[in-house]
Amino acid sequence: MDPSKDEIQTEGGLIENLSTEQNSRCESPKRGTTLSTSTSSFEALDPHDPNLSRLANTMFQKTGEYLQEELTATHADYRLLERLNKETIAKYTELKIISSNVVQSLDSLNDKYKKLQPILDNINQIDDSVSKLEQAAYKLAAYSKRLEAKFKDLEKDTKNK
Repeated sequence: MDPSKDEIQTEGGLIENLSTEQNSRCESPKRGTTLSTSTSSFEALDPHDPNLSRLANTMFQKTGEYLQEELTATHADYRLLERLNKETIAKYTELKIISSNVVQSLDSLNDKYKKLQPILDNINQIDDSVSKLEQAAYKLAAYSKRLEAKFKDLEKDTKNK
């Protein structure tokens, strides 16, 4: 029972159709273009290179360590910011207390000044009066000197005559 040429061609065509159909379903970046959005070049039925698997595992481990350290650093940054915020709140609270005390002191001083204002006004009036009196005394002293000088001149004139 030798197969005829027609049967062989038919079987060959079926095999070719099957392989084309299988290729179109299983196309990957290794075999050609695909509509899949996956970027993996691994195929489920392909044997894996142990070196490539080891390198991939190392890469994933290192990436995990890197991400863990990034998260740890970010967490440390947030803890530092939290501590800085607490210190800032404490400092502003302290400054608020100090400014509150300064306001109270200023209010007290303003009240004392208002109570002393009439006395200070009186002192200013006395000072003005003393200044006027001093000017009058200087004028009187100058007038006295002129009078004395005239009197001496008159005395000399009367003695000379």
